[in-house]
Amino acid sequence: MKRCFSTVRTPLNGQTSLPLLDSCKSINHVWQVHAQMVVSSHILSPVSANKLLKLLTESSFGSLSYAQQVFDRIPGRNRDVFLYNTMIKAHSLTNGSANNAVLLFRSMLRNCPFGPNRYTFVFLFRACGNSLGVCDGEQVRAHGIKAGLEGNLFVTNALIGMYADWGLVDEARRVFDWSLSRDMFSWNIMASGYVRSGKLDEAKEFFEQMPERDVVSWSSVISGYVQAGCFLEALDLFHEMLRSGAKPNQFTLVSALSACANLVALDQGRWIHVFIGKNEIKMNERLLASLIDMYAKCAEVEFASKVFSSARGLRGKVWPWNAMIGGFAMHGKCEEAIETFKQMEVERVCPNKVTFVSLLNACSHGNMVNEGRRYFRMMESAYGIKPEIEHYGCMVDLLGRAGLLDEAEDIISSLQMTPDAAIWGALLGACRIHKDVERAERIGKIIQELDPNHIGCQVLLSNVYSASGRWKEARTLREKVESIGRTKTPGCSSIELNGAFHQFLVGDRAHPQTRQIYLFLDEMGTKLKTAGYVPEVSEVLLDIDDEEDKKTALSRHSEKLAIAFGIMNTPPGATIRIVKNLRVCGDCHQATKFISKVYSREIIVRDRTRFHHFKDGVCSCKDYW
Repeated sequence: MKRCFSTVRTPLNGQTSLPLLDSCKSINHVWQVHAQMVVSSHILSPVSANKLLKLLTESSFGSLSYAQQVFDRIPGRNRDVFLYNTMIKAHSLTNGSANNAVLLFRSMLRNCPFGPNRYTFVFLFRACGNSLGVCDGEQVRAHGIKAGLEGNLFVTNALIGMYADWGLVDEARRVFDWSLSRDMFSWNIMASGYVRSGKLDEAKEFFEQMPERDVVSWSSVISGYVQAGCFLEALDLFHEMLRSGAKPNQFTLVSALSACANLVALDQGRWIHVFIGKNEIKMNERLLASLIDMYAKCAEVEFASKVFSSARGLRGKVWPWNAMIGGFAMHGKCEEAIETFKQMEVERVCPNKVTFVSLLNACSHGNMVNEGRRYFRMMESAYGIKPEIEHYGCMVDLLGRAGLLDEAEDIISSLQMTPDAAIWGALLGACRIHKDVERAERIGKIIQELDPNHIGCQVLLSNVYSASGRWKEARTLREKVESIGRTKTPGCSSIELNGAFHQFLVGDRAHPQTRQIYLFLDEMGTKLKTAGYVPEVSEVLLDIDDEEDKKTALSRHSEKLAIAFGIMNTPPGATIRIVKNLRVCGDCHQATKFISKVYSREIIVRDRTRFHHFKDGVCSCKDYW
């Protein structure tokens, strides 16, 4: 091919440049044909020039900056609406380049005799919605009205999309209601706008009004529920979609698997995996990553690893690797996470910032301080990834868990960016673990100045006070939280049984089997005491004088209720899987070790930070979490 271009000696004429442009396989080939077009003056042909610009803006080896230079050198009288549209479209799709699309539009209004057409406004509304302000968008809309194109279906859809991108869903709805013609795309854009704005009730109501629905309609609303944390609702809608006869695509299945992962709905996640194979849905990197993530978050990290290993052809992108490293990290399999990262380097897959968040988390859960320091330095030195607040937070967590509180605080103090309440909160959590009350009190004041309404850190500081017996300070903080109308997130544990989810709060008595559960807890307490379990009453964060009352309070924690329910309702030897929304307390951790031994059960608990695998009286975290 290279020789073919280098041997072109005669000037181009007629349509000679068009087949040569079709044959270009690299930017070097484009340069050679462009040179011949300039010499032959064929660059002045709008058809040939537009072909060149499309090649430069749409091919994998193209260059928008080079295309812009080519466009700028074409005389104004030779630029038609198609040339302008090609460049406006290219800038509208490029991050940080939307303003250039508007500048080109203004040049078009001044110099192009035929003026803009419907495609011009479709591209411009997209550019305005992506990164420009309302003022620019309204001006473009005024020109669309002037050109008599606002009633055009394509233009109307793009206008709805622009307002939806800005989060102005009420204005988008007005355009939708006023439009003279609508198609499926119109309805889908509007539904997606509600979803992205977090207005799920309006999205569901609008969705139910749709005269017909396609896979995009279903997928948008399901994705919205997942993003809002409404995982049960997302799965219900997914099953409704299947009953309707609509066939899900990869995007739908990614959302459904995410819902399963967050609910630890292993049976439903497995069903979706089988569904993918039976329906011959093409696996891509995103779907593979979602499968790996689902199995890992449903405590099947070994099977997640098998899925990852069996899909070598789909490991050229970073997403499956991130899912696998993250899966190992949350299960405390630090060495496996690091080995996966090393294999990633061998296969020359470039990591991103998410990769290093997972890697640093793995080091944190495994008390691998030196390795964490090394990977933190490697981010920028080896891969040019500038650490962000999340990475610094991981380092604070790593050092704080290891008891290196001075070094962790030095990292926060040396930040070139303003530390937020979350990163100080990570250090405050470490202070609680290592019972550094003085430092915790000082950090608590810093957090209060940064965010007076940050309830999580105030509750955490209250817990530090409680654990050290400073009940008055603890009570004062809790009363302050209550006085501003805020409440602590209650501990909640859930378990899936036969496709249904059962949730328990601390001291919960709302479950139909409450009486049996509490009788079972009393029986369990007797057996655990015989086995040597002693309640850690220091974990009681309320000012209770009586030791027996403290033990009773501990026995009613949400995860103990869920475990009791699971043992009661599953056959002997069956694995119990629990999800808790908060960090497991020390007493529940100790009790669950004894339960796993006394009842010969494997109990898997996923708390806010990681997985705990309890078996034969031992936890996979080795009491480091």
